[in-house]
Amino acid sequence: MKYAIQINSSPTDSIAGSSAYQFIKSALTIEHEIFRVFFYQEGIYHAFKYSTPPDDELNMTENWSQLAREYGIDLVVCISAAQRRGLLSSDEAKRQGKLDHDLAEGFRISGLGQLLESMLVADRFVEFG
Repeated sequence: MKYAIQINSSPTDSIAGSSAYQFIKSALTIEHEIFRVFFYQEGIYHAFKYSTPPDDELNMTENWSQLAREYGIDLVVCISAAQRRGLLSSDEAKRQGKLDHDLAEGFRISGLGQLLESMLVADRFVEFG
């Protein structure tokens, strides 16, 4: 089965992202495919490179980056939601004269067309948060 996942909640305000991560890990264990994970609305906070949660909390950004490296999962951040919240890719940071970008390893910024494609290609679409 091929899944597309959408995450709408920040890692600090909800366990939705953690639940999505556990769902994906379980699905991969039993050889399902994850086509794409789309981070929307407050969910874009999972993609901030400089996220530093307290030592006794999960670092979801690091977990997502590792998942992308390990399984080649496409982690897409909504461009509109990212711009509204100050999350910049390297290209956008350069364009705006910033010294650095905020986007964590394994994530990329794109539009809602990627979300629509996910829904069309996947067998199941699951939304968290």
